[in-house]
Amino acid sequence: MTSSAEIVICGAGIAGISTAYHLSVKHGITNVLLVDERPPLSLTSDKSTECYRNWWPGPGNAMVELMNRSIDLMENLAHESDNVFNLSRRGYLYLTGDASKIPEMRAEAQRISAAGAGPLRIHDGSAGSSTYLPAAAEGFTDQPDGADLILDPDLLRENFPYLTSNAVAGLHIRRAGWFSAQQLGAYLLSQARSHGTQFLNARISEVEIRQNRVQAVHLQDGRRIETQHFVNAAGPLLKEAGQMLGVDLPIFSELHLKAAFKDTLGIVPRQAPLLIWTDPQRLPWTQEERQFLSKEQDTRWLLDEFPPGVHTRPEGGQDSPVVLMLWEYRVRELEPVFPLPLDHSYPDIVLRGLAAMLPGLSSYFEKSSRPVLDGGYYTRTRENRPLIGPLPVQGAYVIGALSGFGLMSACAAGELLAAHLIQTKLPSYANAFSLERYNDPGYLRSIESIQATGQL
Repeated sequence: MTSSAEIVICGAGIAGISTAYHLSVKHGITNVLLVDERPPLSLTSDKSTECYRNWWPGPGNAMVELMNRSIDLMENLAHESDNVFNLSRRGYLYLTGDASKIPEMRAEAQRISAAGAGPLRIHDGSAGSSTYLPAAAEGFTDQPDGADLILDPDLLRENFPYLTSNAVAGLHIRRAGWFSAQQLGAYLLSQARSHGTQFLNARISEVEIRQNRVQAVHLQDGRRIETQHFVNAAGPLLKEAGQMLGVDLPIFSELHLKAAFKDTLGIVPRQAPLLIWTDPQRLPWTQEERQFLSKEQDTRWLLDEFPPGVHTRPEGGQDSPVVLMLWEYRVRELEPVFPLPLDHSYPDIVLRGLAAMLPGLSSYFEKSSRPVLDGGYYTRTRENRPLIGPLPVQGAYVIGALSGFGLMSACAAGELLAAHLIQTKLPSYANAFSLERYNDPGYLRSIESIQATGQL
């Protein structure tokens, strides 16, 4: 059985769906075929924290430009859809209890601000200090850009009284928040389908190539679909899909978990931003627990210093008690396997880590509600920049390695891939995400010096 499509997209996650949306809705290509053996948005896209921000470290300003464009597109979609995917803008609040970190915190914020992320406002309690504007609990309009560096502990306590008294500084990123990934993806897919995109529930087993050009894809059930264009949007299976083209993509995957529990005591207010503790710490075990954990090699590591980055946010509406908790204290690099290898000690460890920032959470150490544990894979390049653009095989393209920023970057990433495919004018940041960047010796040397990964 043979059929044809102008463009075949392998993968119906948020990246593949966004690409189909831009090709069909924005460029009028009506014969686009999305192929996935799973339901749309069900492999990794629905496992996200569903957050976004335009605040990204260098080198350069390509990531800031990509995210600014993606947020522009999301805001446009929110306006046209009556905000069906609940885009909010409460921001990210990075916190520290270590005053010695403030100079570097300020310097890094100034660098990111200068890269195009918006103005940096300093609040240090002095007479000429900027006025701090709290974030709105709902919506995304009429909010400031840039960031507020709060160095006045009294101001920090006034606006975030639930935080530990040990917090000495907070960086509130303002063009940031969260949204419903499923609703955004569903909206993009419905728009794409109304403009001709079709979805096929199947597995691609082979890409037929002749004289270094894509000719067709073969499905596991024996069908052959003729096409001149193949887009690898396979998410955590990106490397496997690349091998069908004979292309070894420079990527790897990390397992990242997420826990949700019912905060029945209201320790994390419903209007809170995403809260991130940026200091390393040791977990608050009792003396008896320490003695027990120290006895076995398998548990002794729980007494070690844990890395920075534990974070949380409220999930759902004002009447929801659910809180999300995340912390990659043991990053695991592995080949993607499904179902995920879950660590059921994760929720308890993250809860204890969050208590350094939110002391009230210690009330749950012995009696928290049963958490819901899931997660997904961060598929990424070593320098944590995406791959978006053509591949060495003519007619083949890639959109992936979107690491922990797939949802927030998807709208602009899909737009960029579509621009490559139809050969229209590319944005200024296009070359920064092309596979061809690895042919530049200067770029390869710069990778070695990149310290910030852009992850929390």
